[in-house]
Amino acid sequence: MSQKSLVNYIDLRAFAHATEDPEKVLSALHKLLPTELSETVQFEKNNLTGHHGNSITLFTTQLTEKKHLPTLLEKIGQNINAIDKDTLNNNLQLHIDKTNLYLRFDKQAALLGKIKFTQNDPIHFKIHFKNKTHEEIIEILKKSGLLP
Repeated sequence: MSQKSLVNYIDLRAFAHATEDPEKVLSALHKLLPTELSETVQFEKNNLTGHHGNSITLFTTQLTEKKHLPTLLEKIGQNINAIDKDTLNNNLQLHIDKTNLYLRFDKQAALLGKIKFTQNDPIHFKIHFKNKTHEEIIEILKKSGLLP
């Protein structure tokens, strides 16, 4: 099986709230990506209004260049700490839905060049594995270093 065919696409999404600098949120998104993706990716920017009238900027993109997607998984796997890997491993059923893996990364850590999981105001990743079983996804995550 080709390494290029393991991941079909990855959706990225992050909100920049009124109290945040949208350029810093965009920078945090770029820092999560390998250089070859970071240099070419284009984020769609949507201006939204929150419940209390506050401004919110939503950044989204879908990464579809299959030759670079395994590199992104490997970058995450090489840079998250053992505690986050164990947490993901122990709670994997909460992160996988059919052929999708959902991960949430800390914006502040990403801005500093670090990769760390969080549940609060995160950068959202949806990783779609085309035609993969739960067991195949787990094996891909282990090979990429995301799971111990």
